[in-house]
Amino acid sequence: MDYYLLTMCVYVVVGIVACWGLNLQFGEAGVLNFAYIVFVAAGAYTTSLLSLGPHTSASYQHYFWGTTLPWPLPWLAAGVVGGVLGLLVGLLVLRRLRGDYQAMVLLVVSMMCTYLVSADPGLLNGGIGLSDIPAPYKNLLHTGQVGYEVFYLGLSILAALVVFEALRRLNASPLGRTLRAVRENEQAAEAIGYNIAAMKLLVMVIGGAVAAVAGAIEVEFIGAWAPAGWTYPETFGLFAAVIVGGRGNLGGVAVGAFLVQGLFLEGTVLLPHIGSPQVIGAIQWMSLAALILLFLWFRPQGVIPERRRRFGEIEAGSLDGALPAQALARAGRGSRA
Repeated sequence: MDYYLLTMCVYVVVGIVACWGLNLQFGEAGVLNFAYIVFVAAGAYTTSLLSLGPHTSASYQHYFWGTTLPWPLPWLAAGVVGGVLGLLVGLLVLRRLRGDYQAMVLLVVSMMCTYLVSADPGLLNGGIGLSDIPAPYKNLLHTGQVGYEVFYLGLSILAALVVFEALRRLNASPLGRTLRAVRENEQAAEAIGYNIAAMKLLVMVIGGAVAAVAGAIEVEFIGAWAPAGWTYPETFGLFAAVIVGGRGNLGGVAVGAFLVQGLFLEGTVLLPHIGSPQVIGAIQWMSLAALILLFLWFRPQGVIPERRRRFGEIEAGSLDGALPAQALARAGRGSRA
């Protein structure tokens, strides 16, 4: 039982970190990144290649390159790769397409990446995926499985706290208020001189880096990664957590990740077997879709709504460069009312 609970705790931490990155893109800036799971996978593959060691002809796994680096270098490198990938995808998608077309193209990008990795066995071992990925310090710590999982949970929480503090500072900064203004009313923000494409490109880079760190944490815990684990529907599970928790609110998103990733999806797995094994998977996705629809219809602000800031709550010194964005955000809310 201890093993199961510790495993679930690590998965919940991974889900929270991943949802924080998606919240920056979707919740803060309004970017519908339907390829988000690709960035998680990029972080997982990067960490795997930096941990497995060089590829040899005698190995049963085939990958284009590999080395061995000590922790936390693989996690940091994963974040860099996720950020660079976000830059490349953002330059391809965000500059010339409007929001709904961006979402469609990103969905296509997600599908293309999955098929590409699956089709080429020499790139990242094809559809079989990579396995036997070493966990950090496992050979140096003389503990049992439960003891090591406690240690790994501590590493995961440490990484999550670093991500949380960085995103909290960004959220409270003038840049964060500008991103919310872009989310509320792109045309008005552009009219007063904000570069909308640059703002969205920035959140693609930062959010991609956070997603990759989540993938890095997960892959060294489970020790394997394959294309079947990062198909495009996985992105919608993360979207569900952000919507349920309350987009734009880091605490709310963490609650949403716990409810959706830790309780709701796991609860469907515990259902009694009905018919073929595929039925449980179908019930899981149908129930997740129903959950999203219910929240969008009855409580679109989520369990813990985003805190609406007022001018009186902000010190005069922090208004420099943020007043237009704050005013735009309030104007956008007023126009919807």
